Amino acid sequence: MGGLGWVLAGVLLVAALATWAVVRRDRRAAARLAEIEREVDRVRERAVGVSVAEGQLRRALDAIPQGVVIADQRRAVVYRNATAAEFLTARHGDALVEVAIRELVDDAVGGRPSTRTLDLFGPPPRVVEVSAVPLSGPAAGALIVVDDVSERRRLESVRRDFVANISHELKTPVGAIGLLAETLVAEDDIAVTRRLAERMVNEAFRVARTIDDLLDLSRIEAGGTPVREPVPVHLAMAEAMDRIRPAAERRGIALRTEEPSRRLNVLGDRRQLVSALANLLDNAVKYSDPGSEVTLRARTDGRSVELAVEDHGLGIPSRDLERVFERFYRVDRARSRDTGGTGLGLAIVRHVVANLEGEVSVESREGEGSTFTLRLPAGPGPVAVATDRDGTDDTGAGHEAEAG
Repeated sequence: MGGLGWVLAGVLLVAALATWAVVRRDRRAAARLAEIEREVDRVRERAVGVSVAEGQLRRALDAIPQGVVIADQRRAVVYRNATAAEFLTARHGDALVEVAIRELVDDAVGGRPSTRTLDLFGPPPRVVEVSAVPLSGPAAGALIVVDDVSERRRLESVRRDFVANISHELKTPVGAIGLLAETLVAEDDIAVTRRLAERMVNEAFRVARTIDDLLDLSRIEAGGTPVREPVPVHLAMAEAMDRIRPAAERRGIALRTEEPSRRLNVLGDRRQLVSALANLLDNAVKYSDPGSEVTLRARTDGRSVELAVEDHGLGIPSRDLERVFERFYRVDRARSRDTGGTGLGLAIVRHVVANLEGEVSVESREGEGSTFTLRLPAGPGPVAVATDRDGTDDTGAGHEAEAG
C-alpha cells in the first residue's frame, strides 16, 4: 500500500473512532435520559400517592366530631378541619372558642401544653374543652383539639345523681326499719307493737318498690330489641288500671277510662306498654288531690295511637317540664316523701316509649293538672277511627281504616 493508501486508511480509522464515540455518547445520553424519565415517573407516582393520602387524611379529619387545628412555628394556622373551620365565622358563645384557640397556640408553640374548659350558655348550653400540645421536629408548631364534652359531663352528672339518689332512697327506709326493730324489741304494749310492725311492713314495701323499679328500668335498658307484636290497646289499658286502682281508692281518686275500639292495637311489647301506662297513672294519682279524677283515653288516626293520662292535680312548672323524665327528678320533693314515689316511674316511661319507637310528651299548668301523652305506631289490620263533625279523629269508635 502506498503512502496515499495509508493516509486514507488513517482518515477512515479516525472517522470510525469518532463515529463510535458519538454513538457511544448518544447511547449513554439516551440511557441517562431513560433513567431520568423513570425517576420522574417514580416521583410523579409518589406525588400522586402523597396527594391521595393527604386527601384521605383530610376527609378523615373532617369526619371526626372534634375540631382539629395545626399551627406552624410562626403561630400561623396552616390547617383546620371542617369542625374547627366553623369557629372562624361563629358568633356569640362559639366565638369564644376561636379566641381560646389563638391564645393556646401561643402557649403550645412556646412549648407549654395547656387545656381550657369553656362553658357556653347557648342555647343549647354546652361545655367545650380546648387542648393544645407542642409539635417537635421539622414540622414544629402546635396541635389544637376542640372537643364538645357536654354529653360526657351530663352522663357523669347523671351517674353521680343516680348513686346519691338511690343511696338516699334505700338508706332512709332501711334506717327506719332498723330503728323500728330496735324499738319493737323493747316494747311490751301489743297495740304499739302492732303499729311498729305495720310501719316496718310499709318501709319494707318502699324498699321493694324501689328495687323493683330499678330492675324494671335495667331490664328495659338492657333488653335489646323488644318484642314487636300487636297489643290490644283496651287490654293494656285495663291491666294498667287494675294495677293502680287500689292506690287510687286509698287516696279517694276516681279512675275513668275512655274505652277505644277492641280492634285497636299497637306494635310493641305488652308488658312494657302496661308498665308505662301504670307508671303514668301512678304518677297522676300521687300528685292529684283527694276527690279529683284521673282519665286514661286512647285515640287513633289509623297510623298511630295516642294514649293520654290526664289529671287535675298540682301541675308542673314550665321550668321542670324538660326534666321530669330524668331518674329521681322530682318537682315537689316534700310531696314525694308523703306519697312514697321512687322517682323512677317517668324514666321507665321514657325508655319504654323509645323501645316501642314512639314519643312521649307532657302538657301542664300549675294548679290545674297535667296530661302525659304516648304516641305509638298502630298495629296492622283494620282499626276503628271516629270522626268528629269537624273531621278530626276522636276515640276510635267510628269508620274503619287500615293500619300498618
